[in-house]
Amino acid sequence: MAVVELNAANFEQTIRDHSFVMVDFWAPWCGPCRSFAPVYEKVSADFPDVVFAKVNTEEEQAIAAHFQIRSIPTLMIFRDQIIIFAQAGALPEGMLRDLITRAGELDMDEVRRQIAAQSEAHA
Repeated sequence: MAVVELNAANFEQTIRDHSFVMVDFWAPWCGPCRSFAPVYEKVSADFPDVVFAKVNTEEEQAIAAHFQIRSIPTLMIFRDQIIIFAQAGALPEGMLRDLITRAGELDMDEVRRQIAAQSEAHA
């Protein structure tokens, strides 16, 4: 699957309609973003069950503000509409592959239990 451009019109639906979405927040003027793009594209070809998406923070400032993107590139992983990873900085190819593999192995029922327990503890 090719890397998908996300914008205000398709962001929420993409996250809602897919169980595993990786998002790269980037900008055209960002050198590290441009250097990371070919790695992101290459790795996306080997994970057909993962939606690889990009958000141009220059064009989609409201999305970037909503997720409090302070530095780019920032990578974010959504599993079942839950953010399970968010970190600024490009990753080398091997680390990106390992991250995606580990994210796919997470027990999402356990993640939901942990979120519920944290919510109860803070209530």
